[in-house]
Formats: sequence, C-alpha cells, structure tokens
Amino acid sequence: MSSTTASSDTASSSPARRIPRPQELASSQKLMVFVLSMVLFGLANILTEVLPEFRVGPVELSVSYLAFVPVVMVSLFHPLYAALGAPLGEIIFVDLLMGNFSGVGELEGYIQLALGLYIGGSLVRDPARRGQVALAAIVAVLIDKGVGGAVDILKVVVGVEDLESVQGLPESILALEGVAFASDLLISGIIFGAIPAAYLAPRLHGKIEPLMGMAPRDPRVPLPGRARQTAGFIGLAVVLFIASGLFAFLEYVDVELGLWEPDFLEQYGMGFLWVSVAACAVVLVTVVLLARRSARRRRLEAGRATAASATEVARSNAGV
Repeated sequence: MSSTTASSDTASSSPARRIPRPQELASSQKLMVFVLSMVLFGLANILTEVLPEFRVGPVELSVSYLAFVPVVMVSLFHPLYAALGAPLGEIIFVDLLMGNFSGVGELEGYIQLALGLYIGGSLVRDPARRGQVALAAIVAVLIDKGVGGAVDILKVVVGVEDLESVQGLPESILALEGVAFASDLLISGIIFGAIPAAYLAPRLHGKIEPLMGMAPRDPRVPLPGRARQTAGFIGLAVVLFIASGLFAFLEYVDVELGLWEPDFLEQYGMGFLWVSVAACAVVLVTVVLLARRSARRRRLEAGRATAASATEVARSNAGV
C-alpha cells in the first residue's frame, strides 16, 4: 500500500511540462536561436547607420556596433548558435540590402566577431551575474577588434615595400591602430556593450527562454559545446584567425569574388534603411510565430505524456 501511495505521490508531483535544457535543443530550436540572433543584431546595425560619427584628427570616433544585443543572446541561449547568427545579420540586413557587400572580404569580420561572441558567451555560467555578462561583452569586442586591428597593421606592412624609407611610419600605424582599438573597446565594448548587457541579461534571464520552449541556463549544469581552454580549441581558434586574415588580404589585393556595391543609400538616401527594417520585421515575426507554435506543440506532447503516465499509474493501482 505504501508503494502505491509513493507512486501516486510521485506521479502527482512530476512536472506537467518539461522544457529541454540548452544541450537538449531540437534542430528547430537551434535554428530559431540562430535566426533570432541574426535579426536582432541586424536591426541593431541598422540603428548604428544613423548614429553620428566624430573625427578627432585621423581618429574616427563612432559606434562600431551595439555589442550588448548579441552579448545578451549568447548569455541567455546556447552561445554557439547565437554567435553564428549575429554577424550574419549585419551582412544580410545591412551590407547586402544596402548594396555595400564586399564579397569574400566579409568573411574576415564574420569570423572574428562570431568567434569573439562564442568565447565571450561561453564565459557566462549564470546570466543573473552581471560581472560575467560584462566580461563576456568586453572579451567579445576585445577579440573582434584586437584581431581586426592586427590584420589591418599587417595589411599596411605588406603593402609598403620599404618601411625604412618612410621615417616613423611603423610607429604611426601602431599608434593609430592602438587609439582606434581603445576607442572601440570603450564605446562598443563598455558603453554600448558591457553596461547595457549587464543590465538586460539578468532581467531577461528566465523570462524569454520559456517563450521559445527552452529552459533558462542553469549555473549548476556545465554547458556542453562551450569554448574550452583545450589545445584543440585554441588551435582551431588560431586557424580561424589566420583564415580571417587571409580573407582580408584577398580583399586588399582586389579579389572581387562576390562583390556587390550598388550603394542604395547614396542613390535613395537614408530612407532606404526602412527596407532593411521591414525585412527584419518580417523575419522576426516569423520566428516569434514559429517559436510559439513549437512551444505549444511541446506543451501538448508533455501533457499527453503526463496523461499516459497517470493512466498507467491508475491501472497499476487498480491491479493492486
């Protein structure tokens, strides 16, 4: 009799709905995270197109991108799929639709930003901890802009035949790139990265994930698929960084593979940005509808499983 009571208590206390953890995401959910990250970062980059830029001598002070948007995504969801989707949003909704697509050279920025976001998101064990989220933003921009600056220096060095014939050239290049890197880290990494991300991520944690049928990230459970400090991953990262440099050099030597630059903004003005906004809105609404449909289907499946379990327990109790 006690075993029967225990069985019924277990059945009644079992959750009516089981939401998979990030490592249990279905293919459709991985795609939703990828597309959602792509659309949100695309919208963020459209906004940066209208933000003012300032120039102090040879140094340009501007917002490269709103880093907090992809950082929040890689902090809340699986960092791999969110990191792969975010930089693609800039390529599709800004570069392609605005008619400013540099072809194979776009792979340089894609690899650098995706890898930076992936490593930064992997550092976040608990999105409710502001320090971890802020560190993720700084690391992501540090990797992206640091590697990009190193590649820019190499491009200039390779393009100059005799450095010794131009007095002070190497020092000036390093100084300019250093100032540009520091300004990007301050503006994109901290002001528009770490600070808003550390504010938003804890408030969205546990609220947005269930809407997509996913469980919030659990700090007690290690996240499979995250970046690790292993020789294999470090070697892969180095190879990807070298590959990004090679793509940059292809653009530098005028390899125009995939080049498409009608430059619609110059032809039609800033109002053409609304085309990208409309495209983002359509994709975003589609993702939300698919996410709600997927969550509803999972609730129904969980309800059927619970009902079947309750029926089985009732039959076993009747048999006893």
